[in-house]
Amino acid sequence: MRGVALAAALLAVASGPVKAGDAPDNQATIRGCITGAAKLYRLPPAMLVILLNVEGGSLGRVSPNTNGTVDIGPIQVNQIWLLEIAAHWSATISDAYKALRDNFCANVEAGAWILRRGLDEARDNFWEGVGYYHSHTPEHKSRYLRDVLREVLRLRALVETADTSTRLDQPQVIAPLH
Repeated sequence: MRGVALAAALLAVASGPVKAGDAPDNQATIRGCITGAAKLYRLPPAMLVILLNVEGGSLGRVSPNTNGTVDIGPIQVNQIWLLEIAAHWSATISDAYKALRDNFCANVEAGAWILRRGLDEARDNFWEGVGYYHSHTPEHKSRYLRDVLREVLRLRALVETADTSTRLDQPQVIAPLH
């Protein structure tokens, strides 16, 4: 029940949900959504930033897949999760779909929930669980993990070349570039 209550809180962030068409500079809300979802599901916040960047989605975006499904919103949640997400949120499938598409916090919370399920399934083998976020098919999972590694290395290079006046000794959340 605690998870559902926090999920509901994430869906109604005090400053208002980030909606399609909002200014992308609402960094405090974005950071709050990422860190809240990460804490709820015991994930490194940076992993959610990495998934957001690898997935390349955005608010309002629905991307068709070759298998006839679609990926929804910033973290590109596949529609196959709609029934389970709706049940997780005690919502209708239609409301879950709209929230995934148009509400940054809801989308990230759902992505974090899916990632946690993958990690649990992989018995906390972190990289196996990250691969499961995308697919259980070995070749798709391997390709996805290569994309994740590329993004980790890209973000690492950004941090290493950051202005020396930035305090790099404290954890940083780098917002998605989309």
